[in-house]
Amino acid sequence: MSGGPVSSVVFDGGDQTCVVLLLQLRRSITGLPAATVVHVVATDPAAPLDLPAWCHLTGHEYLGPVAADRPTYALRLTSTPPTTPGTNPWRPEPTRH
Repeated sequence: MSGGPVSSVVFDGGDQTCVVLLLQLRRSITGLPAATVVHVVATDPAAPLDLPAWCHLTGHEYLGPVAADRPTYALRLTSTPPTTPGTNPWRPEPTRH
């Protein structure tokens, strides 16, 4: 892979449930450049299942767990994520005909 350095950010979701976590994560990554690596701190037991599924839905690349003091997972942002509603970041926007 060529290009400049890849930036990274930490999103601390703490003990939020995955529903709230995904809503806040979606807001916090809006406007970040493609290829940014996001380290998501999340203690919700569903996070290891929900984060990869959300990444699959949105086109972001799930990189997996990261060694840290608290449960942390990494993902890389895509340049063209599909649009998701602000209240349901785990569902794609309906297509209009």
